[in-house]
Amino acid sequence: MSKTQISRRHVLTLCAGIGVTFLANPTFALTAMAKRKLVVIVCRGAMDGLSVAVPIDDKNYPNLRGDIVIPAKDTLKLDSDFGLHPKLDGLYALAKAGQARIAPAVAIPERIRSHFEAQDLLESGGAHLYSVSTGWLNRTLLSLAPGSATSALSVGAQEPLILRGKAQVQSWSPGGRMTDEMDRIATVLQDLYKSDPLLGPAFASGLSTEMTAEELGGDQTFQPRAVKKFATTTAKFLTKEGGPSIAVFSLDGFDTHANQGSSDGQLAIRLKLLDDVITGLHEGLGNVWKDTVLIAVTEFGRTARVNGTRGTDHGTASTMILAGGALKKGGIIGDWPTLADSKLFENRDLAPTLDVRQVFKSVLADHIGVDRKALETTIFPDSLTMAAVSGLVA
Repeated sequence: MSKTQISRRHVLTLCAGIGVTFLANPTFALTAMAKRKLVVIVCRGAMDGLSVAVPIDDKNYPNLRGDIVIPAKDTLKLDSDFGLHPKLDGLYALAKAGQARIAPAVAIPERIRSHFEAQDLLESGGAHLYSVSTGWLNRTLLSLAPGSATSALSVGAQEPLILRGKAQVQSWSPGGRMTDEMDRIATVLQDLYKSDPLLGPAFASGLSTEMTAEELGGDQTFQPRAVKKFATTTAKFLTKEGGPSIAVFSLDGFDTHANQGSSDGQLAIRLKLLDDVITGLHEGLGNVWKDTVLIAVTEFGRTARVNGTRGTDHGTASTMILAGGALKKGGIIGDWPTLADSKLFENRDLAPTLDVRQVFKSVLADHIGVDRKALETTIFPDSLTMAAVSGLVA
């Protein structure tokens, strides 16, 4: 299988290794359940949930956020309580059509603030860090077709942990095979410079400048402006007869320690990329969209309070996005803990009211048809007390 080498400079400056992984299950290709599609988007770097879904009715939000606050008038208003970030206009259109919802306070099982450890726990589906070594989507495939051959196709970045395991995974990349080495370096540098009043903002500004330049026509192999077209094109894998049922995207660069509130800064650009992926999939899937559920999730959220470099640091709960034509119409998923001082986790973070596994379980059981016993014992071991959220799938 031939591949074209992608620019390493691109991976560092863009900080967005965009990967797509598709999984096929030939045994169930002709069944009604196999026609249903699941897309998981992992937003790496700790996406700020309080900017994705702005709590416009929470009186503590403006004071905590200071000069990076997103005014209620600038948000895309979902209801009296929440408004979406202004860069998420495609997602907003889906929400108004009853095809997108938010879970504004979700978290992984353990309170971890290391990106890579938290991503490992998110993707492994374990109750504790390093308690399992394979990915919960890989185990999902094995539970659907015990003893049968299962194939997987990875498009873009290297195989993520969420897919590692006994189920076979193949790889293909339209722009050449990438590794996540440079993205990890960029994330480490952002964390290293986060408290420096000069280097922190300068590094964040440099990343944003590089990304904006490429949007305007830079000479890199894979430009942000092409993301929507990329998503639309790769959606064809899902619509192909006998094609895959599950897809995984990875979007990097959500570690926003500085200059977070800028309308053309790193977070705004990242959220526009996320929106382009979602709308690109919506368009590319066509009629298959009605049988699709999409989940966008991150390893943890960010601090409720703004820091000294006009950004936010590693936090706890964040916002999960659900979209798709197979999604049941409704309001927010889970409870809102508020941003009152007495409600903040460790006096600094949005407190979680849902475990990510509760949402994953619901979608896998009601949309993909996974056996509930397998969910409790194999796919998400030691999760009996984490009950699936009811009523997410139509």
